[in-house]
Amino acid sequence: MIIRDCKGNELVEILDMDEHSALERYTPVTHCLAVVMVGGDYLLGWNRWRKDWEIFGGCMEQGETMRECITRELLEEIGLSDLSVDYIGLMRLKLMPDYFSTERREEYGGLYGVMLQPGDMQRIERYRKDREEIEKIALLKDIPEGEKIAEIDRALLSYYNK
Repeated sequence: MIIRDCKGNELVEILDMDEHSALERYTPVTHCLAVVMVGGDYLLGWNRWRKDWEIFGGCMEQGETMRECITRELLEEIGLSDLSVDYIGLMRLKLMPDYFSTERREEYGGLYGVMLQPGDMQRIERYRKDREEIEKIALLKDIPEGEKIAEIDRALLSYYNK
C-alpha cells in the first residue's frame, strides 16, 4: 500500500503496464487522473464540493478509452486540448463507501502526466470551462499553508516529475 487517506481510501499500487493491456486485464477501470506540471511546480484545482485541492481528472464515460477520458477531463477542467499527455500507469485503489457507491470496493484508474510552460497559465485562466466543480486553480507553491490537499492526490504528484 502506498497511502491511506483520512477517510480510509487506499492507493494500493501503480501498475506498470500499457493503456490497452490495463483495460483488458483489470476491471473496473472507472476514472483517470492527471498530474499537471507547470515549469517545475504542480498545478492543482480547488474542488468546491470536496473542499480540498486535488489533481485533475474524473470518471470515464460509456465507451471511452482512458486516454479519451483524461483528454476530455483536462479540456473541461483546465481548458486546453492541445496537450501532450504521458501515460504513467494504472492505479489500484480500495475505496470506502461514498457518493459513487454505498459499498467498499476495489477500482482502477489511469494515471497520466502533463507538462506545461509557465505561459500556459494565462491560456488556462481564459479557456477553462469547469468553474463549478473546480472553483480555482493554483500552483502548489502558491497554496496557502493549512489548506487541505487530498492525501492520495498529494502522493500521486511524485509519480510525474520531468
